[in-house]
Amino acid sequence: MKVVILAGGYGTRISEESHLKPKPMIEIGEKPILWHIMKYYSQFGYNEFIICLGYKQYVVKEFFADYFLHTSDVTFDLANNTMKIHNNYSEPWKVTLIDTGLNTMTGGRVKRIRDYVGDEPFMLTYGDGLSNIDLTALEKFHRSHGKIATISAVNIGQRFGVLDLEENGKINSFREKNDDDGSLINGGYMVMNPGVFDYIEGDETVFEQDPLRNLAKDGELMAYRHDGFWQCMDTQREKMQLEELWQSGRAPWKIWK
Repeated sequence: MKVVILAGGYGTRISEESHLKPKPMIEIGEKPILWHIMKYYSQFGYNEFIICLGYKQYVVKEFFADYFLHTSDVTFDLANNTMKIHNNYSEPWKVTLIDTGLNTMTGGRVKRIRDYVGDEPFMLTYGDGLSNIDLTALEKFHRSHGKIATISAVNIGQRFGVLDLEENGKINSFREKNDDDGSLINGGYMVMNPGVFDYIEGDETVFEQDPLRNLAKDGELMAYRHDGFWQCMDTQREKMQLEELWQSGRAPWKIWK
């Protein structure tokens, strides 16, 4: 199953760093948060990625083009114009980088990679959120219910769209928050069937608005509840929280050696 990652936004809420690079390229432990997300998926056997680019896309492309330089020791022989890479380790990844437009909304970015996904279910997540969600169980849950879309419901303070859930995970409505709401929100780490493309009109479609609302209205949106770690990186403060977890050796998403 392919993994689609939304990585094209401006990241204005963390402008301290995003004026220089796309938010998914902001580093945690000297590696972009995008790398951490991909590394986590890879531990569950998901190694084919489609990354939706927009703002400062060249930064992402250059990172993968020079991946060995970022992850290995290198000797440059300037006299002979040669380069030798030492202790070379390559990830088992196939990475497709797609220009989905500078100002395209999240739904439009998803629609633009339709031909790269094909007629198979695919994973979908944001390029700024880390979790220790069980991806194997998530895929199993998605395949079990036969609906078009599964999103991961996580507990967090009210900042995002709100889910009205039944006990079996069926979503009855998806809407913006209000003061009376609880704390279950869409944390990304989604699974989609190709039918989701029919719910997206074009570049100006915000995925978290009409597509999810209409999927819920049609009974085609389910939630996989995750009660473990989840943290997005919208602000510099949240970036520092993730950095602290990484440096302390307590990062819940680091399940690799």
